[in-house]
Amino acid sequence: MPLRPDGLLTHEIDPHDRGPQDACGVFGVQAPGQEVAKLTYFGLFALQHRGQESAGIAVSNGNRIMVFKDMGLVSQVFDEPTLNTLQGGLAVGHTRYSTTGASIWGNAQPTLAATCDGSLALCHNGNLTNTDELEALLAERIGQDKVPHKKRMDSSSDTMILSALLASYDDHSLEEAALEVLPQLRGAFCLTFMDEGVLYAARDPQGIRPLALGQLPEGAGIVVASETAALDIVGATFLRDVEPGELVTITADGTISSQQFAAPAPKHCLFEYVYLSRPDTLLQGRRIHNVRVKIGKLLAKEFPVDADLVIPTPESGIPAAIGFAAGSGIPYGLGLVRNAYVGRTFIQPSNAMRQMGIRMKLNPLPDVVKGKRIVVVDDTIVRGNTQRQVVAMLRQAGAKEVHVRISAPPVEWPCFYGIDFATRDELIAPGMTIDEIAKSIGADSLGHISLDGLVKATHMPKENLCCACFDGVYPVGDQDLPLADLRNAPLKKKEC
Repeated sequence: MPLRPDGLLTHEIDPHDRGPQDACGVFGVQAPGQEVAKLTYFGLFALQHRGQESAGIAVSNGNRIMVFKDMGLVSQVFDEPTLNTLQGGLAVGHTRYSTTGASIWGNAQPTLAATCDGSLALCHNGNLTNTDELEALLAERIGQDKVPHKKRMDSSSDTMILSALLASYDDHSLEEAALEVLPQLRGAFCLTFMDEGVLYAARDPQGIRPLALGQLPEGAGIVVASETAALDIVGATFLRDVEPGELVTITADGTISSQQFAAPAPKHCLFEYVYLSRPDTLLQGRRIHNVRVKIGKLLAKEFPVDADLVIPTPESGIPAAIGFAAGSGIPYGLGLVRNAYVGRTFIQPSNAMRQMGIRMKLNPLPDVVKGKRIVVVDDTIVRGNTQRQVVAMLRQAGAKEVHVRISAPPVEWPCFYGIDFATRDELIAPGMTIDEIAKSIGADSLGHISLDGLVKATHMPKENLCCACFDGVYPVGDQDLPLADLRNAPLKKKEC
């Protein structure tokens, strides 16, 4: 399970309760004379929560591009001797969670492709919905036998198809090829890519995933990253977001130029505000922590409760719990203690030992919760297994009542834009009422913030947000998605 920047994910508590997997993280830096490999390494550290299956860095010294990538966390893939071999002034980096393609070394990024006058390295955050169409286009350009088909070759990712397409324009510069290819992509994509001398960044016309530009101190270079927190980590000052439908070009002298390859039609991912982005990230001018605190305040108004104490499920529930306490006037406290040294575990407890496995990660404070009416604030409910165990632990610790409040609406639909949700049958919300879910997890009451309340907390117009995982309205590439099958499929009966 992904590790969160702000601590242990609720859904990591129970390894059998697989929650939404994060999108990937991309980074790029054009900074001649700087240690760009190390800057990229630290930038990827800041983006580790967005993908933990593999990590990679490509560096150009002006004449050739060197790539190092492997399976594992950033700290497992790279060490100082390795970084010291990656010399140059231009780099892109990636930390991956697979949404298209298997979790294998061949799908680690950056991808590398030969062009007519050199090579290109590319990193992708998101998920393309029209890969079959892109494969057909590539076959027309280079021949079917040379297409890196997702079922046939070492890479089954949409990123390899995109890299091959960009490299197929023998009579174009990489920038010209990008302006040909990017308008033909559907779905979500934030890209950092480069040839031997120029850094590029691009964002899909809907701007579904975030992408930010920053500047290193004293004009030493330009940085591109999935989240502004990564700019902070490397000491860069935030300049602006890459706009939806924009291709940004950054040359060695730090010159930034921009071209619009498609008309912007913003549909920013609402789930970034609730779950994906770091609390210290700025998203559309709003600090994520502040948005989550406001969500908690609105949640307290929408679903008030008589209680004695508000506690978070650490750490991801903390900002909303702070807001709920402020909005309700109920004191905020710490009722669950997280083991900071436990993240992903590959030792799965048996059903008989499940409680021990959970307590290894979270343990209640009986002196705090005993005899009290508790409000426990969490980010999302996927299957409900985790909340069921948390409620049981709090009751065993002596809680008089346990009321669960969730800082997202019920998750009812899968995501096709870079988050790997459970299938709709596996989600607890479809086909169940809130009262049935409350009964299923053993809570005295359950409340989710409304979709309108969540949108209000972002200060964004609803028409500029993608809410598909909550309302089933998919804003882009719906012609490529199995929506009819999804909506017509009968739901499996769930246990209450």
